[in-house]
Amino acid sequence: MTDHRLTEDTDPYCLKPGESAELLADHPWRRFVVLGDSVAEGLCEPLDGYSKLQWADRLAAELTAAAPQLEYLNLGVSGLRAHEIHATQLEPALGFQPDLALVVGGGNDAFSARYDADRVDRELAAMITALQTAGADVLTLGMFDVSASPAIQGWLRPGLHQRMRELSERTRKLAEQHGTIHVHLTTHPLSTDPGLYSSDGRHGNARSDAIAAAETIRILGTRKYPRNNSARGGQE
Repeated sequence: MTDHRLTEDTDPYCLKPGESAELLADHPWRRFVVLGDSVAEGLCEPLDGYSKLQWADRLAAELTAAAPQLEYLNLGVSGLRAHEIHATQLEPALGFQPDLALVVGGGNDAFSARYDADRVDRELAAMITALQTAGADVLTLGMFDVSASPAIQGWLRPGLHQRMRELSERTRKLAEQHGTIHVHLTTHPLSTDPGLYSSDGRHGNARSDAIAAAETIRILGTRKYPRNNSARGGQE
C-alpha cells in the first residue's frame, strides 16, 4: 500500500532533486506532440505531497526546463480507443511537425471483453510508422496494470489483468519492431500496488504519474541524439 507519509521528494521511485536537469541537459527535441486517451490527456487523482502535473504535461515541463524553446501539443482525449486516436489525432500531430511524439493507446480497448488485440496493434503501428517517417522519435508505453485498482470489481479483475498484460506485451513487441523509445511500466515493482490508483478504478493517482514521469525521463536521458543526426526516427 502507498505510504501517505511519502512525498515526491522522499519517494524512492521518483526523481531526485536535479536528476531531470542532468538527464535532459542538451536534449535535441524542440517539438513534442502527444497522442492518446486519458493517459495522455491526464486524469490522475491529486495526492498530497506530489505534483499536480499530469504525466505528459510533466514530461513537457521537464523537457522545456532544459530547452525553453520547446513547443508542446497534447491531443489526448479521454475515452478514445486506438482506432479513434488514429482517426482523429494523427493528422494534426503530423501537421505540428514534431521531432518527439508520445503515442499511448489501447487501454480503453483492453477494458472491454471484446478487445481486438490485432486491430490495436495495427492502429498503433500505423501511427508509429507515420510519425517516424515524418522525422519524429516516438515514445510508446506499457501501462501500469490497472486491474490492481481496488475499485475494480473482483469478478472483472482476472480478465482485465490478462488483457492489460497482453496489451503491454504486444506494445513492447511493436516497440522492438519499430525502434521506439519504450517505457515499460506494467512490471514495475509498484504496478500492482492498489495505492497507486485513483478512486475511479480506471486511472492512476499523482504518485503513479510522478513515477511514470521519472521512468520516462530516465529512459529519455539515455536516448539523446546529436542535432541533425540523419539516423532519427527512434533508431539507434
